[in-house]
Amino acid sequence: MTTDTGKTREYNLSAEKPRIDGTLKLTGGADYAADRNLPNQTYGYPVTSTITSGKLVSLELDEALAMPGVLDIFHHDNFDQLSRSPNSFADENLTSEPRLPFEDNEIHYQGQYIALVVADTLNHARAAAMKVKANYERSDEFLTDIKALDRGEGELPGEEQPGDASSIGDADSAFESASVKLDHRYSIAQENHSVMEMHASVAQWENDMLTIYESSQGVVFQRNALSKIFGIPPEKVTVISHFIGSGFGSKLFMWPHAIMTAVAARRLGRPVKTVLSRTQEYLATGYRPTSLQRVRLGADDSGKLLSIHHDGCNESSPAGKHDDTVSGATPKMYDCGGNAAVTNRLVTVNKCPPCPMRAPGEASGNFALETAMDELAVKLEMDPLALRKKNFAAADPTSDLPWSSNHLKECWDDAASRFGWDKRNPTPGAMQDGDEIIGYGMATQSWEAMRQHCSARFGFRADGSLLVACGTQDIGTGTYTIVAQTASELTGIPIEMVDVRLGDSQLPSGPLSGGSMATSTVLPAVSAAFDEALSQLKSLATAEGGVFENADPDTIEIQSGKLVQGDRSVEITQLLADNQLGLIDGEASAQPGDEQNQYSFRSFGAVFVEVRWDPGISRLRVARVVSTIDIGRAINPMTARNQVEGGIVMGIGMGMFEQAEFDQNGYPYNNNLADYILPVNADMPKVEVDLLDYPDYRHNAFGARGVGEIGLTGVAAAISNAVYNATGKRIRDMPISIEKLLSA
Repeated sequence: MTTDTGKTREYNLSAEKPRIDGTLKLTGGADYAADRNLPNQTYGYPVTSTITSGKLVSLELDEALAMPGVLDIFHHDNFDQLSRSPNSFADENLTSEPRLPFEDNEIHYQGQYIALVVADTLNHARAAAMKVKANYERSDEFLTDIKALDRGEGELPGEEQPGDASSIGDADSAFESASVKLDHRYSIAQENHSVMEMHASVAQWENDMLTIYESSQGVVFQRNALSKIFGIPPEKVTVISHFIGSGFGSKLFMWPHAIMTAVAARRLGRPVKTVLSRTQEYLATGYRPTSLQRVRLGADDSGKLLSIHHDGCNESSPAGKHDDTVSGATPKMYDCGGNAAVTNRLVTVNKCPPCPMRAPGEASGNFALETAMDELAVKLEMDPLALRKKNFAAADPTSDLPWSSNHLKECWDDAASRFGWDKRNPTPGAMQDGDEIIGYGMATQSWEAMRQHCSARFGFRADGSLLVACGTQDIGTGTYTIVAQTASELTGIPIEMVDVRLGDSQLPSGPLSGGSMATSTVLPAVSAAFDEALSQLKSLATAEGGVFENADPDTIEIQSGKLVQGDRSVEITQLLADNQLGLIDGEASAQPGDEQNQYSFRSFGAVFVEVRWDPGISRLRVARVVSTIDIGRAINPMTARNQVEGGIVMGIGMGMFEQAEFDQNGYPYNNNLADYILPVNADMPKVEVDLLDYPDYRHNAFGARGVGEIGLTGVAAAISNAVYNATGKRIRDMPISIEKLLSA
């Protein structure tokens, strides 16, 4: 195994390729977790709490146990003794809900698992689950809306998180001395992930080894967590997640249903499959937490920022702490004279634990900051784009480190030009087309560029194909495709001859599929493994009796599946055949190096939005979105643009539609796709995405930064700002409903 920091060379790889897994998905050949059916398989169905807070006093199980096909019912008094995972990101065993299933009889939220019925068929398990009767000791003390605690002024509610409070300069004094001040509150409602594929676990024990087929964005994390929970070595746990029908963060870390399923399978000695219902998805698999925010900006009369205060507050849960740190990225966004202060607070609510959701924290925080910047521009009677340009941060304001690469100015200019920003009339309601009033809004987009350690395997097969393997996942973003592209470009072997293996914890350890870090993390490891395998090929070719006997390996190149030295060449397939080998493979690792202390890594972009408001029929719609993103080199511009487009769709959801709603008993009554309002095809505007092409070779040898998150950031703010331009009404609470517009 070799180690490569990814700085030994620079690659120039970029090509538009259709997804190599597209045919499998279209023809039903892609194996999702719930598609897995094992011999002698049984089915689990969770029973969930119907109260929001209190204690489970007893379960009446006789009727359910007598139902056809029921094998057992697992609950607090009928469950294995387990250990909690250390629950550490650093140790790669973080779980979404650290509380073990049935750990005690305390009820923390509606939808909490109180039992698992296992039967011979899904219908039998579900029918029996409906017969389980629970007796509770209810508590009337519960909270599902943090806004109920907000006084509307001054400090936000909740407990301040010490690690989230940071400052540079003297933001308080700078704010007091500013000639132009702004101080407003903003909020974003709870958003559910609404994944296409429900969470699913299929668990099987053979001897003392556990295999679990899971819808997971982190097979390595789940393996490590299960290892700790069951007290067995990691090599005795295999987590498989070949294909995922979206996750958006809800599948990054393991949920209790997987543990329940694994316990049931071990106890029964048979495989158990548990697939959550849509309602259970909305009750027990996380969400983007409601956030309250306060932003204070101080500037001089010319629009130069002198200070930024950004205070955030988000929901957490008694079943597991989650800190969204909505204000964390704010100090990096603009040059504010070196004076910025941020805090974040948590309020415990009676819901299941929140969890990361696409662009966690930053999407929420960006909305507040970018809306506040628009409000400051209005106060200054200044163009919002000009205000941002005036406060461009040429280096990272929090560290004074230079950006590894920053083309935000070009993003602003490119998107503004394509959008036609120069035609904007700043007077609210001044632009009209027939019955519709037009509004223009814009915002800056941003996301941290991250990279982690990774290992990969690269193999040359005797039949001329390639094998590339890594224990990461493809959640639909195109990881299979860019890995295959990379292998093809490195070897000259057609992409159709590349066999990519992902989504298996037995493969070389790979990263989570989250945080927009998979591409920048995995590809350097693939390159390092390729170098290791190529070195072995060269050793064969230069050995005694070899084609290039005694030649300097550095003089040998690989071209179109051949090893070439000067005018001599040999097919790799022939080299393997001559040595009676079916495979030559290498395994290697890659990780960030000293550059992490030399540069600040971040992607930037700009998004411009046109909304149209028809006051006669109270109809608001997004008509156009134009975005320009700087993500370094896009390995596959086709799938990269698709990621940004998907982020824009989710941004429209945040800005105009999505909101979990709870009744007076703490029950989320819109816990289904009929009542939880999402943007659909009819809501889609014309979307134009442009990707700049400035490889960031300081980040990795491929020049690529992540793209999954950044497309969502800024969209809700741009919509809100456009709504103000159209209506003169400033809506600071997302989503912007018709009711809010009419009452503002």
